[in-house]
Amino acid sequence: MLPGRAPRARETLPHQLLAALAQHRMATTLQLQQLLRPHASRQALSAPLNQLRRQHLVDYTVLPQSNRMRAWYLTHQGARLTRDFPALRGRPPYPITSATAASMKTAHTLTVLRTHLAFVTDARTHGHEHGPLDWTPEVAHPLGEGEKVIADAVMHYTLTGSEHRTKLRAFIEVDRATMSSERLAAKLIDYARLWSYQPVPAGRRARQAAPAAVWLRWYPVFPRILFVLTGAGRTALTHRINDLKAMTAEHPHVHALAQQVPCGAAILDDLEDTGPTTRVWTPLQGGAPRSWTQL
Repeated sequence: MLPGRAPRARETLPHQLLAALAQHRMATTLQLQQLLRPHASRQALSAPLNQLRRQHLVDYTVLPQSNRMRAWYLTHQGARLTRDFPALRGRPPYPITSATAASMKTAHTLTVLRTHLAFVTDARTHGHEHGPLDWTPEVAHPLGEGEKVIADAVMHYTLTGSEHRTKLRAFIEVDRATMSSERLAAKLIDYARLWSYQPVPAGRRARQAAPAAVWLRWYPVFPRILFVLTGAGRTALTHRINDLKAMTAEHPHVHALAQQVPCGAAILDDLEDTGPTTRVWTPLQGGAPRSWTQL
């Protein structure tokens, strides 16, 4: 180390565990291991998790029919502590802070994290940049008149090459086949509304300025829209993807959106088996299957 240079600080594993649970609301021990220490044993995370539990910062609920598998979440005390973490400032505060609340949210929350892990694993394989905090669950955006669209997650992902870097963003919708196919496809209308929504300025001087789309407050380019499907057989999931394609073709606002914004759908099992950058994504505007980066 050069004289006078301070040693590089790195967050400890307990700090990383708290940050991951604050970000993702809930995770199993195996998911935390895959997210933070993919080459370590599961037992390497059990000891710090149990220590955090003794400090009343985390707790767990036992998943049904899972051979006593634990899903961890922050307690009220843990949630208060993580609000001061620099990497988490400005994140939506939706902690799960009781076993009852955890049991009600377990299935969807853990499936969203499964989806994230597919992208994390693929990024490691290809040398891309996508880490534990590059995925923000439950992000809301206004649509006007008190309405809003809530994405299951917003993903930030950087493709790295020998000479350039490409920053990509995506709205993630995870469908577990618990709602009707029509309701799922209607989510595309909400995103089309967000894409075109321009708040009406107040006051004379504000009216003289050209209104800007509200999404420009957060993104330089409107994020891709990616639907990830699970919870049913392949035939049923294929029908749901076809319904998404039909909505894209038939609804004028969604059709206009898809001409400018990449939109795709894939089955979660395929993402986990072969990776998100393989040709497992169906473009909703039509065309052959491809990688999500090529939609």
